[in-house]
Amino acid sequence: MNLPFVGNWRKKHGPSLGVAVGVAGEDPPGPGDLADLLSAYELLRAQAAEADVRLDESAASLEALDQMLPGWRDDAEKVSDLGNDVGLYLGTVVVRTVPGAVWELWPNGHPVVRLASGREVDVVAAGLAWADTGVPELSQLYAEVAET
Repeated sequence: MNLPFVGNWRKKHGPSLGVAVGVAGEDPPGPGDLADLLSAYELLRAQAAEADVRLDESAASLEALDQMLPGWRDDAEKVSDLGNDVGLYLGTVVVRTVPGAVWELWPNGHPVVRLASGREVDVVAAGLAWADTGVPELSQLYAEVAET
């Protein structure tokens, strides 16, 4: 469906940034429910498949993503959508491999990863920056987070 006013709005305001989780009329999802909810990253799966990158939720897969050619950077909407997916994937890898790391929602519904130390990592912002510029490298950010 082509909605011209949406394109005009995006030209004025830029792409939407970030993702928010909200469940109307229910208690907020728990960490396990959040992990399931936030592990659907279809655009990233498609991009990774094209580049023969296996998304196995390991640190090695983050290194492989860092090596992908950034053909999406010419499309602002794709950068935003892919950045969200990459951030959620990074968070999923951290939550599944770093002891004590859990998903948490800020009051506005924005998902972050809280480490055992109490530090919160805005993985979605990191994913958006990576999709846009390639910095920070996902593998480096993961290494930093895994140390703390």
